[in-house]
Amino acid sequence: MKIILRRMYDVGIAVVLLFGISGIGWCQVFPAKAVRWIVAFGAGGPGDGLARVMSPALSELWGQQVIIDNRPGANTILGTELAARSAPDGYTMLLVSSGFTINATLYPKLPYESVRDLVPVTPFAFGPAILVMHPSVPAKNLKELIALARAKPGALTFASGGSGAFSHLAIELIKTMAHVNIVHVPYKSMPQGITGVIGGEAQLIVPTIPAALPHMQARRLRALGVTSANRSPASPDTPTLAEAGLPGYEADNWYAVFVPAGTPDKVVNKLNSDIRSRIDLPDVKERIARLGMDARGMSAREFSPYVKSEIAKWAKVVIASGAKPE
Repeated sequence: MKIILRRMYDVGIAVVLLFGISGIGWCQVFPAKAVRWIVAFGAGGPGDGLARVMSPALSELWGQQVIIDNRPGANTILGTELAARSAPDGYTMLLVSSGFTINATLYPKLPYESVRDLVPVTPFAFGPAILVMHPSVPAKNLKELIALARAKPGALTFASGGSGAFSHLAIELIKTMAHVNIVHVPYKSMPQGITGVIGGEAQLIVPTIPAALPHMQARRLRALGVTSANRSPASPDTPTLAEAGLPGYEADNWYAVFVPAGTPDKVVNKLNSDIRSRIDLPDVKERIARLGMDARGMSAREFSPYVKSEIAKWAKVVIASGAKPE
C-alpha cells in the first residue's frame, strides 16, 4: 500500500511539474513561427518606415521572421479591421497611429469596436508635430497669434492633410482651448498643405518636424511651438505650445502595436517587454530619431487607459469641430 501511495504521489508531482514547466516553456518559446505585422499604412510613409526599423530587431530577438503586411486604406480602417478579425494567438500584430483614437469618433460606423476588439500592447514612437505659420502673419508668437485670431474671427486660415487628420484636429484642439475661430482649408496631403501655406493660400499648418525644418531654416515658415508635452530634440529651441501660451495643450502623433482581443495576457506582456527592449537599443533609437520621432514605450497596463483617454480627448474635438471623414 505504501508503494502504491508513493507512486501516486510521484505521478502527481510529475504532473504538476509538467504543467508548470510547459507553461513557462510556452511563454519562453513564443513565438515559435513567423509573426505577421499588419501595417495600416502604405509603403514609404512614416508608419512603414518605423515597421521596417522594428521588424529586423524583433526578428533577431525571436529567431523568427516578422513579416510586414502593408494594408493601407480608409484612414487605417482596412488594416485595423483585418487585425481585429485575426486569430488572437499573438501571431498577428497591428501597427496604427494615434489616428486610431480619432477614428473611434470621426466615423459613425466602424467595422470593429475600438476598445472591445483590439488590445493595446505598447506605443514605441512618439512624433510631435509643430505649429508653423507664413511669415507674413503679423504675429511673432502664439500669444500674439491668439490675440490676432480673437480680434479678427475667421480672418486666419489653416491647412491640413485632410478632414479628420491629425494635422486638422491638432489645430481644432488649439481653437477649442484658445476660443478662436480659424478657418480650415483641407488639402489632399500634407506636402500639398505645406506648399499651400508657403504660397500664402493658408496661414497655419501642423506638419511633422522633419517636414517643417527645411522651410523653417529657409525662413519660409515661422515656428510657434511643438505639440508635445516636452520640447523636441529635433527643434530644441522651439517651445511647446503649452509653454508658448496654451497651458495643458498636448497632442502627440504616436505609433503603437495592438493585437486582437482575446490574445493571452502572457503573450501581450511578452510582446510589450520584447518591443520595449528593442526600442532601448541605441541603433534602433537612432533610426527612429532620424524619422523625427522619440522612441518610447509604456507598459500594457499604462497604455490601455492612455488609449481610452485619447479616445475621449479627440471625441470632444471631433464633436466640437464638426469634422467629417472625407
